[in-house]
Amino acid sequence: MRIVILGASRFGEAIAATLIDAGHEVVIIDRSREKLEELAERLDCGMLEGDGTMPTTLREAWRDEDDVFVAMTNASEDNILAALVARSIGFGRVIPQILSNELLNVCEELDLKDVINPHATVARDFAEALQDRAELDHDTALSGALALKRVHVPARLAGESYGALDLPDDMRGVALIRDEEERLLSDDLELAEGDHILFVLPRDDLDELGRRFRGEEEEERQP
Repeated sequence: MRIVILGASRFGEAIAATLIDAGHEVVIIDRSREKLEELAERLDCGMLEGDGTMPTTLREAWRDEDDVFVAMTNASEDNILAALVARSIGFGRVIPQILSNELLNVCEELDLKDVINPHATVARDFAEALQDRAELDHDTALSGALALKRVHVPARLAGESYGALDLPDDMRGVALIRDEEERLLSDDLELAEGDHILFVLPRDDLDELGRRFRGEEEEERQP
């Protein structure tokens, strides 16, 4: 399958890496040449600099009607516009990320049936965790080489920016949950005690992730 992703965000990178590992052909579109050059060092996929809401850019990325288009920018309105333009060009399937619940009805009216809504996903995972009496930092439904893991930010990391954590490239944080608010991660986002971070990472690295996010008391108990 060939997938075109609009948006070189951490979430977009995590999705691209997962698709590449699964053997799919991926092309990432972003306006920032700098972001694309950074991703090119980590991902083996096509890169296209340009405005992904414009027909000229999407025509350059499109190959045939079997292509899938995924709009992953942090602006729901841009994702909706890009999805509509992609559909008009001929992409066989278009999937916009919608961060505002108010726009979900708009997507239905525009016949955009496939959407990514991180807020709804986090809420569903939370409800399932309560129903199952599971820890909130449990592994979710990924069952192959990758795992989706939610971790608690300890007091010793409070005040640090996410980018300052200097995590391995394949340990990718995609979302931060603070109180009842969820947001996509950025390197300059300042962490607070009690935050939760949602990671996508190789299953073999789960123990290392847990070690990096231990609290001070847990560190003292380690031999």
